[in-house]
Amino acid sequence: MNQRNIFIISLIITGLFSSCIAAYKKHISEYQFDNKITVPDYSNLNYWAANPDKKSQSDIIPEPLKATTIKDSNVDVFFLYPTTFGSLKDNNAGWNASINDSVINAKTDYTTILYQASVFNEHRIFSPRYRQANLFAYYSTDTINAKKAFDTAYADIKNAFQYYLDHYNHGRPIIIASHSQGTTHAERLLKDFFDGKPLQKKLVAAYIIGMAIPKNYYSNLKPCTDSAQTGCVIGWRTYKKDYEPAFVKKENGNSLVVNPLTWTTTNEYAPKNLNKGGVLIKFDKVVPGVADAQIYDDILWTHKPHFPGSFLFTRKNYHIGDINLYYVNIRENVRVRVAAFYNK
Repeated sequence: MNQRNIFIISLIITGLFSSCIAAYKKHISEYQFDNKITVPDYSNLNYWAANPDKKSQSDIIPEPLKATTIKDSNVDVFFLYPTTFGSLKDNNAGWNASINDSVINAKTDYTTILYQASVFNEHRIFSPRYRQANLFAYYSTDTINAKKAFDTAYADIKNAFQYYLDHYNHGRPIIIASHSQGTTHAERLLKDFFDGKPLQKKLVAAYIIGMAIPKNYYSNLKPCTDSAQTGCVIGWRTYKKDYEPAFVKKENGNSLVVNPLTWTTTNEYAPKNLNKGGVLIKFDKVVPGVADAQIYDDILWTHKPHFPGSFLFTRKNYHIGDINLYYVNIRENVRVRVAAFYNK
């Protein structure tokens, strides 16, 4: 096999953990929104990537899981998706995404909403579109404009959540779920609306995945320490065993982490036979035993994930697979926590 083919196959294998696949491109023409609107109007369903009042990619269930799916419309999930806009290298496209950008909206729906938000689709999913910060904002030395970009994005999310509370919730229990940039904003949302507030009593759990969660950030919200605990916070960041990035070392263990196979905060090793299945690039295929899990310091370690073609996968940072690698376990755990919430 020549060098070019190895490179191409490596790119394909990398996509096995990512929502970032090219299928969304054929749907771009479906997203022609009103370009006069610059701030999302959450009374308009166009500005929800997922909403029970419209069909969305979050509704789709992997074929092997359809027979065991149990729908429950009495619980809401508020899902904040990760970055689908921008570049590591520059911000020529601007600090924040346009809310009407058809490419970004198609990419969001046919990647993260399909591959991540769908984990939670036994319940009602709400996922607002927002003027997400350019990926570059995480790495820029221009900290003033980077902060403004994240504040703009969060302002949209805060407005969306208030609209959701005023018009959709009607007293239902709530699950907060997110990944990556979505978790950057979910941390603030939990602080503003739940931590020590009356709404905390309605929180089933918060699955805020893919970013550091400072251990002392919340006054009242605690990390989940078993599979059935409610009103608590769950998070992890996934890396190859024995790999710890330099920036993680600098955190000195100051980040909450929960093991998605044992749902504890101990460093107990969870073998891959506890992994009931990941959902990778083939959405209708569930791959059992794809990854094991063990907490190390304040991150999650796994041995190299096992799937067809994985011998070509050399990446050590599994951030893009934080949810996909543990898809079925997350789905089943949501069911357990909801049942525990009902039985309190």
